[in-house]
Amino acid sequence: MIAIVDYGMGNLFSIYNALLKAGGDPEIKREPDFAGAAGIVIPGVGSFGRCMESLRRFQEPLEQRIAEGTPVLGICIGMQVMMDESEESPGARGFGWIPGRVVRLPEGVTVPQMGWNSLEIKRDLELLDGINPGDMFYFVHSYHCVPSDKTAVVATTHYGVEIAAVVAEENIYGTQFHPEKSGPKGLRILENFVRMVRC
Repeated sequence: MIAIVDYGMGNLFSIYNALLKAGGDPEIKREPDFAGAAGIVIPGVGSFGRCMESLRRFQEPLEQRIAEGTPVLGICIGMQVMMDESEESPGARGFGWIPGRVVRLPEGVTVPQMGWNSLEIKRDLELLDGINPGDMFYFVHSYHCVPSDKTAVVATTHYGVEIAAVVAEENIYGTQFHPEKSGPKGLRILENFVRMVRC
């Protein structure tokens, strides 16, 4: 079973249906109880601060499962909340699972970015099995993650500046793009996640 964290923000049914298609057994979790979950997905749409306000009650059980080795995948702002803080919401603290900051996209580009961008893969990761440099994924965002340790960045894209598109730290994974909206390649990433959960 893969738990989808429902904290009141995000299109849960898109990721639910995509995980079903990828061979997973998703369940939407409105309460901070992840008993029986072999994997966890944190989706999200909205501002960093509001998301963290809603997510805070999930923090302790999420961190317990992470410590136990459960794979956790954050999507879009679900990836951003894994950082320490964001320019979008000064004073709001993220989970800090991957040290770093979230900053606004640079001047000179249309914000938010809404559209397809290609990936540049920096290192091998099981989550990206079958994904090739240049493969296209769907992004919708105004801010991007800047991890303190660049080795956490698995793949990048370019939109006025180099952007961390995929990050990973042990059993914590994040994608700035929406795999559930990225066609066959996005489905492949979710299939990889389902396989990792099973293993």
